[in-house]
Amino acid sequence: MANVDSIAVAPAEPDPTPRSGQAPRPSRARGLSRVGALVAHAPAVLTDGAVIAFALFTVLYHLAFLGDLRPSVTFRIWLVACVVLAVVAVLRARRRAGTRTDSAPTDSAPAAPEEPDGARPATDRRLLIGVLVAAVVAAVSAGAAGTSIDLTWWIPAVAGLLAAVGGLLLVRQAWLRGPVPAPAAPAPTAAQSAYALVVSVLVGISSFFMARNTPDDVYYVGKSVWIAERDLIPLNDFLFSENVLPAMGSQPPIPSIEVFDGAFANVVGIHASSALWYVLLPIMAMLAALALWRLTHRWAPRRVLLAFTVAIAYLYLVAGDDAALGTFHLLRLHEGKGMFVSAVIPLMWLYLTEWFDTRSRRSLVLIVALSITAIGLTNTAAIILPMLVGAAGFAMLLVGRWKAAVVAAVAALAYPIGSLVVSRLVLGGMTATGADDAFFDAAYTYRRTLLFGVVGVISGLALWCGALLARRRTPALLAAGAALALSVLFVPGVLEVLSALSGISVVLWRVPWLLALPTLIGLLCTVRVPAPSRALRRAASGGIAVLLVASFAVFATPMWSSKSWVEVHPRPTWKLPQQRQAIAFWIKGLDRPEGLLLAPKTIMRTTPIVTSEVRVVLPRDFYLVEYDLNSQFAKDRLLLSEFADGTASPTPAELTPALDRLDVGTICVYNGNRYARDTAPKLGYQEFAKRPSPGGMTCFRRAG
Repeated sequence: MANVDSIAVAPAEPDPTPRSGQAPRPSRARGLSRVGALVAHAPAVLTDGAVIAFALFTVLYHLAFLGDLRPSVTFRIWLVACVVLAVVAVLRARRRAGTRTDSAPTDSAPAAPEEPDGARPATDRRLLIGVLVAAVVAAVSAGAAGTSIDLTWWIPAVAGLLAAVGGLLLVRQAWLRGPVPAPAAPAPTAAQSAYALVVSVLVGISSFFMARNTPDDVYYVGKSVWIAERDLIPLNDFLFSENVLPAMGSQPPIPSIEVFDGAFANVVGIHASSALWYVLLPIMAMLAALALWRLTHRWAPRRVLLAFTVAIAYLYLVAGDDAALGTFHLLRLHEGKGMFVSAVIPLMWLYLTEWFDTRSRRSLVLIVALSITAIGLTNTAAIILPMLVGAAGFAMLLVGRWKAAVVAAVAALAYPIGSLVVSRLVLGGMTATGADDAFFDAAYTYRRTLLFGVVGVISGLALWCGALLARRRTPALLAAGAALALSVLFVPGVLEVLSALSGISVVLWRVPWLLALPTLIGLLCTVRVPAPSRALRRAASGGIAVLLVASFAVFATPMWSSKSWVEVHPRPTWKLPQQRQAIAFWIKGLDRPEGLLLAPKTIMRTTPIVTSEVRVVLPRDFYLVEYDLNSQFAKDRLLLSEFADGTASPTPAELTPALDRLDVGTICVYNGNRYARDTAPKLGYQEFAKRPSPGGMTCFRRAG
């Protein structure tokens, strides 16, 4: 009582307690609360902001064609617009924050509760057992199809289709039985978001040290270099000519990612390849990891951090094959299509989930912005997005959400399809000439992306059991729709019909991209194992996660392996073989005459990535199909490149007309190519430069 009396008579300072009787929080607590709220919302702010910003640039880039603006001007306009939008967003956030009560810390949101044992309605148990059996049969047989086991693809195709149909029926029954059995996923806590941010930063840092040189870089990175050095957008060919020859029909100038990189490099004043690999690639890697985190958090019913960790481990440990998702996640994000499959796909599933749950204007705006971002990254978006949105829309139609499904479809597809149609009307019909026309059937498509063996079995389980593992209601329904769509595509003959009707065989092997596969892989460790206590259930989930990661480590090829065509460097590097890069810079610095450069194919493929000032005879032989392989245009280039490579020994009488027709001013060959070194003087070229080993090379220039 003495203490109470002394407090009661304590003089002087006014009582800060509000009249409502609520005790105030100390200023330090309020500060920590604000920091926690910022951390908790950071992944959403960063990813949503990046989507809106890049969508804005894509729209400005497309509008720039009307005013013939230079890329640097478009980039500066975009910067101003981004600043204005950021200020408006901050003011709106402050206004909303001012209307909220300040009664509790905003970072104290509860973690995702575990669903009780009876969370899923006890529907037809025989159907549930049948779905599980069919899923196991489909996964095991699909994983075995690429091994020495002689197994018809009809087994996994039919079993997978049955599992997908049964899974969708189960989810639909649970939905229609309502009322909603569980609340929506709670907002991430500050600790969860902090973990995701730390992982994403580590992912971004790792992008500095792993290099995977791909033949496509000569086009994608070469275009950025061309734009940065000339501050122009090449609407015609820029590899074989100076923006004179027709552009490749399979590459309409809709994507804006190469223009963004080139304009950024031009404005900042650095090399476009450095801008791409030292600045933009780490940012893209971080955003892709955060996109994966956000979908995993939304779809996982429990153990969200564990599921996210397994998903990240999958991407790093399962690479190797050219079409494995791990090779696109970090090693080819800079090509646009890598960012599409790694970031746009999970974000589209996330935004669709939010739209179907809330039907808020914000979700719809984000869907529209993401669709614009998608087509700004790759033309593939115009093919994969309709499949993804169609899968989600069909699932929603089954539960009566037809209006929300139609609105989402229009929002997600209007801009990508519209921009493609407009570009074709302006530039002419799109052709598949010059695209990789090799067709991959359903079995090979599965093996290329979902792989085979143990990893293929795990991928199959994630695909066909995802709807049973995802959070109830919308996540489960969308996962079921995706599984059904891909299962239909995996039926023998379906891809063949699509190829014949559409002529898009070039990208049909990418249909597994419509799945958010890494997230579904992570959901495998969230399966509820019957156990008497929560601690044992958590231990069981941890054990499953360990088994998954161990399987990836033992039975797959990691991202950093040489079998993944990756070189790991002790310091940040360009994504090029270092010797080829050094040779290309050395040739650039020579006192060369006018005309094209003839060099070994690997050097000619590297040179456009270094500079657009040195035009080469053959940037990439694959692109010659755009200009007819039987034409003199193509024959001359193939003949000369084989001569420079040392794989053929044509006579001077055969070489001279080709050299004259192509106006070759410089010939550089490796010192080991003795025939080319001896023949060059007979062709009217004189030696003028010699590079010592390693990578020893001799260069000749046209006399006079």
